[in-house]
Order: sequence, then C-alpha cells, then structure tokens
Amino acid sequence: MAAEPIYKVIFFNQGQIYEIYARSVYQSDLFGFLEVEEFVFGERTQVIVDPAEERLKNEFSAIKRSYIPVHSIVRIDEVEKEGACKVTDAKGGNVTPLPFPSVIPGSKKSE
Repeated sequence: MAAEPIYKVIFFNQGQIYEIYARSVYQSDLFGFLEVEEFVFGERTQVIVDPAEERLKNEFSAIKRSYIPVHSIVRIDEVEKEGACKVTDAKGGNVTPLPFPSVIPGSKKSE
C-alpha cells in the first residue's frame, strides 16, 4: 500500500510567504477557500532547533483545520517527505497576490 501523501503548501499571508506541510489539502465548501488539515512538522531527532519552524509549529499547534483563501495560494506540491516549514518576507520579492473582485458574483451592487 502506498504511503499517505504529503503536500507542501506555499501561500501569501500578511506580507509574508508561508511554507507548510500537510497530509490533507482540498477545496472547501466555503466559496474561494482551500482546507488544509493534518499539519506535518519535522522530526525532533536533531539537536538544532529552527526558530522559524518552532514559530509555525506554535502558531498551528491548536489548529485542527485551516481555511486559506484561494487567491493567497502560490503553489501546492505533493512531496516524498516533509521538509522544514518556514516563513519568509515577501517584501522586495517577486510574489504579488492575485487581485480579487470587489463585487462578488451573484450579489447586488449597492447604489
């Protein structure tokens, strides 16, 4: 039987690029969102602790499921094994979030 897949999810959040790993990624019932579940963090067999990964582990430790807006997603890859989770500044980089409509299709425009 094949091992359960691991996904690397890269997304834009408040001026930073998040790179996290999860076992479950799928389209949400909430319009315009992806659901990310079962976060995977690196094993603690190493003596060196990465502060960025510890920050992300603390941020997502109590979260069962995260809803990420589709327009914030940069990339999703299925990978062989998890890597180090990280957060990097997007300032000065070449990543720009996609614009989203100011009017939601199907809603009435106020006059």
